[in-house]
Amino acid sequence: MIPVSLILIPLITGLAAFFLKGENAAKNWALLSSAITLAVAVAGIFFLPAHDLSYDAAWLPQLGSRFSLMTDGMGKMLVLLTTIAFPVIIIATARNQYKNPGSFYALLLLSQTGLLGVFLAADALVFYFFWELALVPVYFLCSIWGGEKRIAATFKFFVYTFLGSLLMLAGILYLYFQSADHSFALQSFYHIKLSAGQEALIFWLFFIAFAIKMPVFPFHTWQPDAYEQSPTAVTMILSGVMVKMGIFALLRWLLPVFPHASAQYAHLIIILSVIGMLYASLIAIRQDDIKRLIAYSSIAHIGLMSAAVFAHQQTGLEGVMIQMFNHGINVIGLWIVADVIEQQLGTRKFSDLGGLAQKAPAMAILLVVMAFANIALPLTNAFVGEFLMFNGLFRYNIWIAAVACISIILAAVYTLNMVQKVLYGSTTGVTANAREIGGNVQWMLAILVIIIIALGVYPQPMIDLTKDTVQAILANR
Repeated sequence: MIPVSLILIPLITGLAAFFLKGENAAKNWALLSSAITLAVAVAGIFFLPAHDLSYDAAWLPQLGSRFSLMTDGMGKMLVLLTTIAFPVIIIATARNQYKNPGSFYALLLLSQTGLLGVFLAADALVFYFFWELALVPVYFLCSIWGGEKRIAATFKFFVYTFLGSLLMLAGILYLYFQSADHSFALQSFYHIKLSAGQEALIFWLFFIAFAIKMPVFPFHTWQPDAYEQSPTAVTMILSGVMVKMGIFALLRWLLPVFPHASAQYAHLIIILSVIGMLYASLIAIRQDDIKRLIAYSSIAHIGLMSAAVFAHQQTGLEGVMIQMFNHGINVIGLWIVADVIEQQLGTRKFSDLGGLAQKAPAMAILLVVMAFANIALPLTNAFVGEFLMFNGLFRYNIWIAAVACISIILAAVYTLNMVQKVLYGSTTGVTANAREIGGNVQWMLAILVIIIIALGVYPQPMIDLTKDTVQAILANR
């Protein structure tokens, strides 16, 4: 019942939050819900036997669909990331004010429901249901509580994701009719035999949907605007957790169901992913807005994960597994700092900032650690993941890997440039009255920094957690 509890807790509390009045009541309710969900996840992942982490019940028997949930190592890791992220985000943004807070936090919890459902689903129709459930609350969160240009950004986000979802639904229905038992079960999909032409066509229906969600080049254009215009708490969910839906779906659904097409089109997708890495990194260097810089940085990091997935090497896949978790931790930390700066100083522009290390030394130290993690410095969590992913790329093709490595230099340029412009130099008229970050925010950033350093020094537990998933993926090649 652990998987069901992980879904029901945010679902029920999210629906109840619509009826709450007052900022504090809604905020505390959401925090309590996310804390309980985290406790259930930790208990299930670390203290209960594996058979307690699956669930299967009748749902739509006339359609051949069951409410089937499962957790392998990858699922556990992403459930852990999701359940850590939400309480951290709620606490770190607690001082932000929202009109109609009950609805805001209700939609936030419903998005968590969808995310957890995606990472647990072992039935294609259940997977699609939660895929949409994760997206719909985010659409309303962006369109109601976003910035001045939220309507245009949200419309682009909706069009991209809606078209991707329709393509995936068409692919799911086609596979359903091709399955031997007319079932939506994950294992039934794994055993479907398609002709080369059929597999190639349905492969692209799924891949485009997943590529939009990650996003990878050239399906990325919705992302910077959506990240910039969304409330920062929502942006944290989008970039810290929701983009992992796409990478997860590649590994859970695309590679095992379409092994031949995945191998056939791997070279093309890897090239597109590397182009996206370099393109996003170069644009990040030119940014004068913290949120847009972090957005393009995220595109570059996801591009590397996508390339490593299709390189189909054991070391690369191990790197992708742990980097999904690590990237979520690192980027949420960067967004927290961006939110603190915007809320306190009313600007996100580097040209307005400078000298914040003099005014907020604790924030400066924490930001520097997270910046080092963003460029995968040794002894930070991202180093191990990126090293393994580049190792996988080198095993696949040394020349493609060499070009991809240029992104390491570019990441150092835009990240250290951000640190220099925000923290060092003389204070400006905007930053002259800046103050140290509050205790709750400090604690959340400190927790993230502890995770960054701990997994940088000793990443083996995360590798051990996901090794069975890696072996299962490689067995289907």
